[in-house]
Order: sequence, then structure tokens, then C-alpha cells
Amino acid sequence: MPDQKFKIALAQIAPALGDLEKNITQHIEWTNRAIAEGASAIVFPELSLSGYSLRDLNFDLALNPRFDDRLKPLRELSAKIMIVCGGVEESREFGVYNSAFVFSSGELLATHRKVYPPTYGIFEELRYFSAGSAARAFETDIGKIGVLVCEDLWHISLPYLLAADGANVIITLAASPTRLAGTESVPKNYAINSQHHCAYARLLSSYIVFVNRAGFEDGVNFWGGSEIVNPNGEPQVVGKFFDEDMIYGEIDVNEVRRARQFSRHVLDDNLLLTQSVMRRIIREKSLDEEV
Repeated sequence: MPDQKFKIALAQIAPALGDLEKNITQHIEWTNRAIAEGASAIVFPELSLSGYSLRDLNFDLALNPRFDDRLKPLRELSAKIMIVCGGVEESREFGVYNSAFVFSSGELLATHRKVYPPTYGIFEELRYFSAGSAARAFETDIGKIGVLVCEDLWHISLPYLLAADGANVIITLAASPTRLAGTESVPKNYAINSQHHCAYARLLSSYIVFVNRAGFEDGVNFWGGSEIVNPNGEPQVVGKFFDEDMIYGEIDVNEVRRARQFSRHVLDDNLLLTQSVMRRIIREKSLDEEV
């Protein structure tokens, strides 16, 4: 049985754009800090191994996280602590994905390929990354978790599906930018995102772990504000704004149990009804498109 309580570290770093070697060194340093503090898991931001504004650099930085020798130090460290980080993944078919890597017990445990790479406003991910096509919860030494990448959390279906699949903790790696100069004490981006996280946590009776990057890159400022929200929809810890930070929080599976027993909406959710209605909607939309 996994521990019912565990300490998790949120590593709100500012990766170096395109410098895989430097970023791996940074990951090792921050992971060793988390190990020294007794954490069972550490989570880094989206594309933490590569930086965000990659454009055509993504092909040069794409790797297979299961076998690539450059990631061997992280795989080895994961014998002491579960590591969740972001990088550019190359598939067997040579597709390139914005992915989250989960290392545990000395090996790659799972990956999640970003399902919704945005291409609107300042974003242009879909020009450079393929879209993932799956989301699932999986067992770890710290319980059953699900992992998403940034924009994925803005699509209500994905956290819903992860909770339905048994995730007690939904982890999201993000690189959420703002064009502000960092003079606000609390960025509007944080207020909007935190309301979002609190709603999901309460409605899904699950922990929401959100790790956003910090620093400047290609004229864009990343606002940080990483946080853990408990199953009652209450923020537990929040990282600094606009600066690197390491914050720690406790995940207590008993809190998930209490939330779901106090209000049974998650336990009583009718998946067969959802499936039936979605089939009808898909069928009717397909007919509309044929007309």
C-alpha cells in the first residue's frame, strides 16, 4: 500500500532556452534539495528540460526519455524520489511532442503528451508539436495520479477523465506567460488560474498540483505562482510570483477520502450516462457536418 501522506516539492525554475545540459544539472541540484528535505516527489514546470520558446529547436532537443543517456542521472535519482518534469519527446515514428516525463524507481514510469498544444494569441505550439491523444491515471509509489500539461487543464474533459480513472492527485506542468513587467503584487493570471484550480479540486474531490515556471524568455515573462489546492478547493501553498522558488506541501489521501464521503458527487457520477450522451452528441455533430 502507498503511504497515505507524502511530502511533495514544487520546483518553480527558470530553464535555459535550448540548453539541455544546463537544465539537467539544474534539475539534479533542485532534486537533491528536495531529497534532503524528505520529499517523496518533485515536480518541475512544462518543458523544464528545454525552455519554452523553442520553435525549430524542438527537433534538436527531442529525445526518448526511457533510454536517452543524458537523462540517466534523473532516472537514477528517481530511485530516491519520484521526478515529474517536462521535455520534448520523440516518438518511435519520429513525431515530436510537448510531454511530461514521470521517473520513479530508477526508470521512466509514464509520459503524458500534451493533448491541446495552443496556437492562438502569443502561442504557436501546434506549428512545432504534434498533439497527444491520451490521458490516463497510473499507480505510483505515492498513490494514483494523473498528469497534464498547461493548456490541457483548460479542457474540462481531461481532469474529469483523470479523476474518473482513479487519480487522487492531478498534476499540471505549466509555462504560463504574461507580458506584464512584474510590478503587480498578485498577477491577474494567478487569480484566474487559482479560481480554476479551486473549482476543479472541489468538483473532483482531488488535489490539484500546479507548477508554473518563472523567468524571462524571448520577451515573455512567466509569472510563477505554483500552488497545491486541497480536495476542499483551498490553496495550501503558493510559490513566489515572477521568481524561482521551491515550495513544499503535504498530500494526504485521507483528505480525498473525507471530501468524497462528505459530498458524494464524485462517487455517484454516472459514467455510463456520460458515455451515452457523448455518443449521441458525436453522432449528431457528425451528421451536421455531412449536411
